[in-house]
This record gives sequence, structure tokens and C-alpha cells, in this order.
Amino acid sequence: MAQSETTEGSRALGERGLNARRKVRQSRRFYSLTAASTVLPGLGLIPSRRRTGIAILSGFVLTVLVGLGWALAKGVTSSVISVGVSRRALMVLIPVLVVGAIIWIWGIVTTARDNMPQGTRGRPKVAMVVFAALASLLIFAPAAQSVRYAVIQRSLIGNVFEDLRPDGAVAPGDGDDPWADTDRVNVMLVGSDAGQDRDGIRPDSLMVASIDPQTGETVLFGIPRNLQNIPFSPDNPLSQQFPDGYNCGDQCLMEYVWTLGRDNADLFPPDVNPGLVATRDAASQILGLKIDYTTVVNLEGFTQLVDAMGGVTVDVKERVCIGCKLEGGVVVGTTGWIEPGVQELDGYRALWYSRSRAGSADGDFSRMRRQRCMVGALLNQVNPTSMLMRYPALAATLEDNVTVDIPQQDLEAWADLVLRIQKGGSIKSLPLTNKNIDVNRPDYDKIHEMVQDAINPPKPTPKPSPSTSKTTTSSTTTPPTSTSTTNGDELSDITASC
Repeated sequence: MAQSETTEGSRALGERGLNARRKVRQSRRFYSLTAASTVLPGLGLIPSRRRTGIAILSGFVLTVLVGLGWALAKGVTSSVISVGVSRRALMVLIPVLVVGAIIWIWGIVTTARDNMPQGTRGRPKVAMVVFAALASLLIFAPAAQSVRYAVIQRSLIGNVFEDLRPDGAVAPGDGDDPWADTDRVNVMLVGSDAGQDRDGIRPDSLMVASIDPQTGETVLFGIPRNLQNIPFSPDNPLSQQFPDGYNCGDQCLMEYVWTLGRDNADLFPPDVNPGLVATRDAASQILGLKIDYTTVVNLEGFTQLVDAMGGVTVDVKERVCIGCKLEGGVVVGTTGWIEPGVQELDGYRALWYSRSRAGSADGDFSRMRRQRCMVGALLNQVNPTSMLMRYPALAATLEDNVTVDIPQQDLEAWADLVLRIQKGGSIKSLPLTNKNIDVNRPDYDKIHEMVQDAINPPKPTPKPSPSTSKTTTSSTTTPPTSTSTTNGDELSDITASC
């Protein structure tokens, strides 16, 4: 009797051991197959739903191979950019991401459900459910963020870039190199001074970027807002009213040309922005360059832009007052100071650093140098990783405060041009200031020569070898390494003034 009971007890212990080992194997199977469906969609489904698992996995692998092949053929960076700047491609990408994420997550959940051991309850079941939920979240979170960014990007392209190329603007071609037949592209950058206490748009900052599309070399020309005797082309309707230029003294400055065009809108075609057209024509005549495109930035949004970028680091060279203005030659209203030295500026302080002109010995010209410095600092600070993390805020700021007349269908070519500037080109700056021109009586022929020397600098003459130096006449000189102007400011790196 005792022996029989012992045998039955041993058998029961053996069965419990087998059940325990079976549950351990089933648990391992659950976790491994669920993880497999997380790493590769459908992989964990193959043991329980062979056809469905293979179909999902095959579709994923095929999609990846096609994408990789296209990226390798076009270039990884170029392929990503071509999708990012195309509203049509983004419109296709969004539902693909949504459907793909749904199928992937369905595969994870189904794998977990098919392989959860029967009779599992309590903490083991809770752990398995949590594991499957976290696995699904690993797919859902990046997919949702990607869809969000794609939607934001598509909206940004539609609202910032006007689908209208200005008359006479150079256009990229359709070949492998869209800029192969283009000598230069000139873009006017306008910092709008519009506000509730302002009469229309007055350019607080006016620059022209002249780009060599082959090398990416760029020269940034700063045009003073207080420049007088502004010339207009014969095609500009304002030339009939001002045949000798906009020359009524300090009431006819470059900063008022936009308002002048707006106030004479009846002279312009009804489908154009007369203020912008007048300003673009004036800048073209001042520099002797045909302006192809224009970017207008509302400086009210500049604060938001800098804050969205996480601030900007600037090497401040002179003390700059905040909240200040000139009244009767006296600086009033100062609420604070930006002290000299390397500083991290938030949007508010960055705006005052860029706009303040009270308290400086040379007023507007000091401000022009600081504006160029700010442009260089912002460009140098751009980091793809940090900008991606801050992208929603950046996109919202750009959408509300920036307009660009580059057609949407040309954005891929423009993205390629920007890459050329970043990779191989340098950004030089040539300001027009009181050191090299007379803003009251500007010599525009001289300015045109300065501009041409800046965009087509003379090649340095090789230094004579020791064997020939004795016979070289004293009249042979070596040109300077930078393009100098007559009395002061030189063609230099954009950050040289910082």
C-alpha cells in the first residue's frame, strides 16, 4: 500500500515537472516569436500562420530592397531630400507609413495571441501582455512621428513656397545636373519690418545672395536701408515718376521703396506684389545683378525662429543696447544690454542684437555687420539631429513668417544647390557701408565694379621664383588674398565681423 502511494506521488511530481518545463518552453516561444515579429514584420507569424507571415515578410523585404536600390542609384541624401521636398511624394508616403505600421502592429499582436500558453494567468499573463504592448509601441511611436513630420513638411511646402516663378528668373534644368547651364543664381533676402506701428513693409534688412551653382561659392551683399538716389529700370513703372531715380533726399531711401510701390499699385499689373517688384528691381539696379528669387522673413517671427532652434551662440564685439531708440540724437528707452563676449542669445536678445542701431558710432552700418554675423552664426549652428528634434516648432515658425517665390516643382534642384553650398562652397560677405560707398551720393558704376570683382575675383598671381625675382620689375605685384573695396570693408568670410 505504501509502495503504491509512493509510486503515484512520484508520477504526480513527474507530471508537474513536465508541465512546468512545457510552460517554460511555451513562454520562451511566446517571447521569441513576438520579438521576431517586432524586428521583422510577419516573421513570428510563420509557425502559426505560414502564408500570412510569409506574405507580410516578403512584402517588407521587397519594399526595403526597392527603397535601397533607388537610394543607392540616386544617392542616399539626394533620395531623402527628393521625397522631403515633394508634396506628391509625401502624399504617397503618408498612407504607406500608416498602412505599413498597422500591418506590422497587427502581426505583433496576432503573434502574441497565437503563442500565449493556454491557462496563463496572473503575473505571467500580465508580463506577456505588457511585452506585446511595448513591442507594438516600438513600431507605433516612430511611425506616428514620421507621419506627423510628413504632414508638417507637406503643409510647410504648400504655405511657404509660392508656385510661381518670377519673370526672367533662371530655372533649373531636367538633366542629371539641373544647374549645368546656369552661371549664377541671385536671391534677395528681405527682413520685413512690418508691424502695427509701421506703414506697410519696410525692409529692416536687405541682402542679396549671389550663388555659383557649379561650386556653391556664395557672396552675400548687404544693401543699406538709408541708401539714396535709388535707380529704377526702364521697365519699372516707377521710372516714369522718377526718371532720374528715387532722389528726394532723406525722404527717399531704399527702405521706403516697398511702400512706394505699394502706394502706386495702379501702375503695376494686378497679379503682382508691387512693393516686392519695386524693391527687387531697385536691388537689381543697385548691384547690377538680375534678381531671380526673393525670400521675405517677418522679423516679428525671428524671435520664435531662434527660440525654436534653441538659441544662438554669438561672439559679441560691442555693447548693444536693448529696447533703445534714437530721439533727437539721444539714446532713450534702454532696458538692458548685451555685453561683449561669447554669448548664448535667446530669440528676444538675438533680435535686439540684430536690429539695435542706437548707441553705435556708425548706426545702421554697425547693425548691418551684426546682421551678417547673425546669419553666419545661425548657419554654423544648424545640426541635422537637433533640428530634426525641433522641427515641428521650426516648421510652424517658418510657415507663419517666411515666404519664398521658388516654385515647389524646383525644390529638389534647390535642395541639391544648398548641399553644394554646405559641402564645397564658402559664404563670403561684401557689405555696402560708409567705408566703401557714399550712401547719400552713391556711385553705382563703382558699386557694379565692386560686385563683379566679388563674384569673379582675380586669380592670384604666382610669386616669382628665386631665380627670376632679381629680374622682376618693381611694378609687378601680387594681388591681395581678399577682394578689397576702396575705403574699408572687404570681401570676407560671413562670420569675419563677429
